[in-house]
Amino acid sequence: MNRTFYSILLYLVLPFVPLKLLLRGMKQPAYRLHWRERFGFYPLPRSKPVIWLHCVSVGETRAAAPLIHALLNQYPHHQILLTHTTPTGRATSEQLFGDKVQRVYLPYDLPFAVMRFLRHFKPVVGVLMETELWFNLIAGCKRLNIPLLLVNARLSEKSAQGYAKLGHLVSTGLQNLSAIAAQTAQDAARLTQLGANNVQVVGNLKFDVIPPHDVLQQGRQMRSLWGASRPVFLAASTREGEEAIIIEAITAAKIPNLLTVIVPRHPQRFNEVETLMQQRGLRYQKRSALKQTVENEIQWVLGDSMGELFTYYASADICLVGGSLLPFGGQNLIEAMRVGKPVLIGEHTFNFKEVSALAVAQCAAWRVADAQALTVAVQTLLAAPHKQVEMGAKGLALCEASQGATQATLNIISQYID
Repeated sequence: MNRTFYSILLYLVLPFVPLKLLLRGMKQPAYRLHWRERFGFYPLPRSKPVIWLHCVSVGETRAAAPLIHALLNQYPHHQILLTHTTPTGRATSEQLFGDKVQRVYLPYDLPFAVMRFLRHFKPVVGVLMETELWFNLIAGCKRLNIPLLLVNARLSEKSAQGYAKLGHLVSTGLQNLSAIAAQTAQDAARLTQLGANNVQVVGNLKFDVIPPHDVLQQGRQMRSLWGASRPVFLAASTREGEEAIIIEAITAAKIPNLLTVIVPRHPQRFNEVETLMQQRGLRYQKRSALKQTVENEIQWVLGDSMGELFTYYASADICLVGGSLLPFGGQNLIEAMRVGKPVLIGEHTFNFKEVSALAVAQCAAWRVADAQALTVAVQTLLAAPHKQVEMGAKGLALCEASQGATQATLNIISQYID
């Protein structure tokens, strides 16, 4: 495939884009806001030289936080511009950085929209987080001599096979990037095999994400809501179909006075998960409705709040990191290890393949294959508090030993700013 054919395909689906936004906006009203930005129309003025970072959604925005703070400190006379694809990513950046940065939606990868974006903001450098390859955007930066970097880059074997089918389109796009900072040697090798050059291995930025300074205190406050003497099992960032597996496993565990907290990954699924709880006849309460300590007869909590993930982790005894029980690739287990908690993960962790393997090898994480294995793991850990402490300590040690990607990435970016 070449870029002309790629662009033709995008133009063919263009008439359906407003319908897609409308349908998504019915479930998540934020999709109806700022829609003109997705076509390259921006009201924000440009008063300073712009350093631009693209963070698709929540995970990329949180991962970029140490790097963004470092850029704010090192380049106070520049404007940091964050672009997002999802409303939750945009809301996360507002929560983390407030008015210290500007934020807009990245336009669809249409030539006219991309060029409007680039000519409006005129960034001195662009930074794409993780695996965001938009080929008209890359070509536009090349045409306007804007250095464009891919940082915290990761590429699973499955994704590499998919990109390989696009041939020249991918190899040219990768070669037009000014530099690539890969998470691991395996990621670097896959990118190089696809045609990338100037690839360096710098580690994973997510190891440098520091929990809020008062997270332990907030965790204790949340734990007081759960009931200080109750064992608490947290299932965080769960995806479609996983809640049913968790309910089956915890019901089979039959642990007296256990409180299970389920926090879906996406807020648009809160109602769906609540409906499941009602259908299963569970005695539950919603986090958003909690005003006092959960009554003993309540055995489940639906975590229907945003921006409290670290607090949820800090409040629990054992943490299951979702997206891994079914083939979604797994969510970020580093956040749970960062607050010293024992971590359970499923078998599907290709988004965090190396981190997961390392955590399991160092006994910081326990891999569970199915509902039955999850039942056994929860029973075993709750019966052995010392095991919880050991796993948590090993996870924290792993995180501290793996830091340093932020400074290495900043050094690479600075070459194109200075």
